[in-house]
Amino acid sequence: MNRTGLGTRLRRYLVAGVLVWLPILATVWVVRFLVQLMDRTLLLLPAKVRPEALGFSLPGLGAVFAFVVLLVTGILVTNLVGRQLVGFWEQLLKRIPLVRSIYGGVKSFAESVFLQSNSFRRVVLVEYPRIGVWSIGFVTSDQLAEISAHTGESQVCVYVPTAPNPTSGFIFMLPRRSVIELSMSVDAAMKMIITCGVVAPPPPPARAA
Repeated sequence: MNRTGLGTRLRRYLVAGVLVWLPILATVWVVRFLVQLMDRTLLLLPAKVRPEALGFSLPGLGAVFAFVVLLVTGILVTNLVGRQLVGFWEQLLKRIPLVRSIYGGVKSFAESVFLQSNSFRRVVLVEYPRIGVWSIGFVTSDQLAEISAHTGESQVCVYVPTAPNPTSGFIFMLPRRSVIELSMSVDAAMKMIITCGVVAPPPPPARAA
């Protein structure tokens, strides 16, 4: 009995330690990866003015530089001259067969996520991969006029991510009536997907009678 009780306590302590350190280490790893990725933006600078050439190395300096570059770029492209330069650059890229497909797809995706307020803002349930089995998805677009006209009913585009990697998944064109909209936030849905359902969102607050 004593050995059983000791083993149970050791297991509880180990699990408690894992629950403390695993999120910390994962967060440190992700932040470190992002900082190192941002630091690569310093390669845009001439070799003579890079931190290494000046005799010092400051982690995270690339993130500051990337922020400044994005801010300055945004200021430049919001005026008339900047828009004309961007338009000229886009026309040039559209003449290159493979490049125009990649550039156009990435630009359309970025515009839909950052400019259209409804993209990736609604969490829904869809019946997939078979009847009676439900999956969490995100409405990416409800402006599907041509597809809706061909199918004879209003359609929505839903992205269904895979677990635990939500960056891969499937897109489905589904009738609006077959999609169940949920009250959970996008963050809660993402946590549920990344943790393979271990971290489930809290129940919605009860409505007053």
